[in-house]
Amino acid sequence: MSLNHIRPWRNIDRRKSRQIMVGNVPVGGDAPITVQTMTNTLTTDVKATIAQISAAAEAGADIVRVSVPDAESSKALKEIVREVSVPIVADIHFHYRRGIEAAEAGAACLRINPGNIGDEKRVKEVIKAARDNNCSMRIGVNAGSLERHLLEKYGEPCPDAMVESGLDHIKILQDNDFHEFKISCKASDVFMAAAAYQLLADATDAPIHLGITEAGGLTSGTIKSAIGMGNLLWMGIGDTIRVSLSADPVEEVKVGYEILKSLGLRHRGVNIISCPSCARQGFDVIKTVEALEKRLEHIKTPMSLSIIGCVVNGPGEALMTDVGFTGGGNGSGMVYLAGAQSHKLGNEGMIDHIVEQVEIRAAALEASEQAAE
Repeated sequence: MSLNHIRPWRNIDRRKSRQIMVGNVPVGGDAPITVQTMTNTLTTDVKATIAQISAAAEAGADIVRVSVPDAESSKALKEIVREVSVPIVADIHFHYRRGIEAAEAGAACLRINPGNIGDEKRVKEVIKAARDNNCSMRIGVNAGSLERHLLEKYGEPCPDAMVESGLDHIKILQDNDFHEFKISCKASDVFMAAAAYQLLADATDAPIHLGITEAGGLTSGTIKSAIGMGNLLWMGIGDTIRVSLSADPVEEVKVGYEILKSLGLRHRGVNIISCPSCARQGFDVIKTVEALEKRLEHIKTPMSLSIIGCVVNGPGEALMTDVGFTGGGNGSGMVYLAGAQSHKLGNEGMIDHIVEQVEIRAAALEASEQAAE
């Protein structure tokens, strides 16, 4: 639950779900909402896949998914798991042997639909491998790959068909006394996905993995994901998220965190509050913000920075942030620290000075947090 007693209109009551473990990362219950991404390298290219996972982890990914389409990928997975710091989800489709191999190779979770991997005997073998290797599962329902009998029943992909598919898969696992699973019901249609997730949230207490699948490129996919997942998260639905973009996986992680940060559900790094700029600006806001975003990527401490071009809204925004800069006249502006006016600063060299002030503030916040532990 996200509680704010001073501003109760910001409260979000999270749906009560049971908790599972994905490796050493808790998902569901009262655990923080985790951010995931997926590699797009060939899994058999071990070096490239490890590099991509490491970059995603550095950007803040809690969990990374890797596709395992063949036996060679299963072999590569064992080496990959050994070399990375985050839990790995093995993406399995249809072939039950890949699920067994991935669990034995050290995958923390299998993304699998148990109803699509063969007869009951094969399902039991995969479940046994998962159980023996402390491997959880994610049931992954997708509007684009629903079972034929459901398409015949409903006529087309729809929320009811997606949820029925998910509950059918859940029953298979529960009938085999396996309960370490989470579930997703993704669609590229924002309306369909949101409706399906709302139905699913009422139908099961399993942790829910949120996503708008095949959302598009960086800009369009970010917008669709923010609308779809943002609304669901605001309703308290969602325990782990993946933003699907036709872009670098690191961008998926960044967007995921920005969605969570905007709702006060997760905090990491510097939240920059900046104006769109106009004729009143006392410095080039757009170029300044672009530079600061890159220069401050190394800061992991949750904190806020306001960069406002003029004094109309600048002082008010600065009072609410850890560090602030408001443009003024004659080539200079005002620096605010911890919500208080501090000192004037010339526009020349302002980026270096702001970075320094953010680093100082971040260190102070970290020291204060450590002292409170």
